[in-house]
Amino acid sequence: MPGPGKRPSLRIVYSEDLHARVVRLLDTLDNAEDPTVHRSSLGDLVVELTNSGMDYCFLKPLELAKVGFVLQQSANLGVAGATRIIAPMIRSVIGRLEKTQLLVVGGYLRQLIGAPRRR
Repeated sequence: MPGPGKRPSLRIVYSEDLHARVVRLLDTLDNAEDPTVHRSSLGDLVVELTNSGMDYCFLKPLELAKVGFVLQQSANLGVAGATRIIAPMIRSVIGRLEKTQLLVVGGYLRQLIGAPRRR
């Protein structure tokens, strides 16, 4: 149980390369004269983070449980199918955000990954 005033949370592990790219983009977004030019890049990175979360929270436990090749492949195909459905929606929504909305989304991501804001 979390301590007083703290809410339960879920932690995922993702690559250092992805983390560095997210931090770099968030810094770019925060310092951009027109953050809207980075909507596409932000959408792509949110999709990558979503994929990492699905892998870490669903596929990795199945791998650790040694569920077998056929079941593992079924799960992999299911996640790939879900990704094909959700990725365009994520990109479309982020692609419509205005400057302030992009900065709020970026700030929230920054909070999730524990990356302080840099100027």
